Amino acid sequence: MKIICPKSDLLHGVNIVSKAVPSRTTMAILECILIDASDASTKDEIKLTANDMELGIETRIEGTIVERGSIALDAKIFSEIVRKLPDNDVTIETDESFKTVITCEKAKFNIIGKSGEDFSYLPYIERNQPIILSQFTLKEVIRQTIFSISDSDSNKLMTGELFEIKENELKVVSLDGHRISIRNIELKEVYEDHKVVVPGKTLQEVSKILPGDSNELVEMFFTDNHIVFEFDRTTVVSRLIEGEYFKIEQMLSSDYETKIKINKRELLDCIDRATLLVKEGDKKPIIMNVTEENMELKINSFIGSMNEDIDIQKEGKDIMIGFNPKFFIDALRVIDEEEVVLYMVNPKAPCFIKDDDEKFIYLILPVNFNAATN
Repeated sequence: MKIICPKSDLLHGVNIVSKAVPSRTTMAILECILIDASDASTKDEIKLTANDMELGIETRIEGTIVERGSIALDAKIFSEIVRKLPDNDVTIETDESFKTVITCEKAKFNIIGKSGEDFSYLPYIERNQPIILSQFTLKEVIRQTIFSISDSDSNKLMTGELFEIKENELKVVSLDGHRISIRNIELKEVYEDHKVVVPGKTLQEVSKILPGDSNELVEMFFTDNHIVFEFDRTTVVSRLIEGEYFKIEQMLSSDYETKIKINKRELLDCIDRATLLVKEGDKKPIIMNVTEENMELKINSFIGSMNEDIDIQKEGKDIMIGFNPKFFIDALRVIDEEEVVLYMVNPKAPCFIKDDDEKFIYLILPVNFNAATN
């Protein structure tokens, strides 16, 4: 194999597929990036692929194919070499014994690769009706929900997000046992119903490589076991998480005893200031004492205490309730509205942050602040 391509294109492609290279594996071939220039049906298109058997990414770059073939190169070494090459055309040449020569201007590297035929190609996924949305929308909906997945493998379903399609609506749900994040997106077409759980790791990597252009589109395909994302010249294939997702409908009550309209930035900044007094690992709650036109926020920790008042519009009963401040900060940071509305029932029931159309719903469980402040 012999190919020539611009360093910038090669580096861009390597950066994309590297996100599917496993950090630890017993299969050495999976630590490689496959460079594939063997397809005679494409004139000057070179495919780069990485695959950890759960997540696979393939992207295509343009280049000159002098001699067709493929080679699998150690991802860490190869990406470091490419990153540090001069900004010019890069030539990659291999022989039958998988010796690989990488040259750029006066720089020349000799490394040993592995047979491209031994590489685990991405599984073939039959693509039926694509679900289409903008890159910007997908990137945003991941950003607005991914923070409330669980980072513990004790319950696999909590490490993923529910993608549920009904007619022309996409609902994305994440939860970790203490909070729930829901975003409802209106699609431009009506689709068949689908309900799948996508690994959080997959969504995080997709979000990183999505350019996020509002005018460019992403096509999503679902099967029983996989989800496929296609955008620009990149394909991401991921296994789904098996199992029935949690039934959250019964938790989403519309009943409330207290309704609070508050400036989002003021509330976010206030809670953010309060966390200055909380060391990492401390479980000190922020206490909200809601009276007629005022919310007093206070926090007590081993470092000190803080309290601050915020003007509000309130309907219903006064309430004093405590929360993990991080959970409120995470939700408020991804809400774009200037004002938010909080719905509360009592100090032991969840608080809801949601808009009138329920395009977003954030549910946060309270904490027992009496025990925490004594």
